Amino acid sequence: MRRIYIVEDDEDIREIVRYALRSAGYEVTGFECGEAFFNAIHDDACKARGGVGGMPALVLLDIMLPGDDGLTILNKLRNNPMTKSLPIILLTAKGSEFDKVKGLDSGADDYITKPFSVVELISRINAVLRRIGEDSGQNEQMEFGGIRIDNIRRVVNVNDETVTLTFKEYELLYYMMLNQDVALERSKIMDAIWGFDFEGESRTLDMHIRTLRKKLGTAGDNIKTIRNVGYKFGV
Repeated sequence: MRRIYIVEDDEDIREIVRYALRSAGYEVTGFECGEAFFNAIHDDACKARGGVGGMPALVLLDIMLPGDDGLTILNKLRNNPMTKSLPIILLTAKGSEFDKVKGLDSGADDYITKPFSVVELISRINAVLRRIGEDSGQNEQMEFGGIRIDNIRRVVNVNDETVTLTFKEYELLYYMMLNQDVALERSKIMDAIWGFDFEGESRTLDMHIRTLRKKLGTAGDNIKTIRNVGYKFGV
């Protein structure tokens, strides 16, 4: 049975989510703050090193928390080698595009705004876990047009110079290189990288393409705009 951690200071929401996810076949543990959550993660890491356990399958993380907020916790997880690939869905009452982009760029795999239905939440969890499972067999290293990706270390080099990308910029570049010379529809890219469609907000994709091209310099010319379709990486 796969374990899910929920970090949420509202006890009622924790209990509702815990009950729903247990009914859906998941083992669930709730935490009201980041401190308790990190204590559990530390214990999991120790058990994993000893070969007697491992990390949870996914974390549901509220943004508005006492002590460290959700984005701070998210950044700590992404900067730790043991948890950098841990699937994370943000739960928050905030609903603006800015907050969505900020959370996803910080490394979240998905974002759901309160109030939400447990049916939608379970669907999102299943989609993220399915996507992570599909990604597990993907290429560890790729190179094209002066761009080299080391997916184990999550490092990008352009003409032997390291380029610093945000979490989502990296995911976007990796996905496009993985689908080299394929004309990718905008909706398909959005679903693959953000996990769901930003209906009416696809300019988020354009913004990331623009900044990614700029950071890649001349190698950014490998990212082609396909009019009325989306984008393509290649010649």
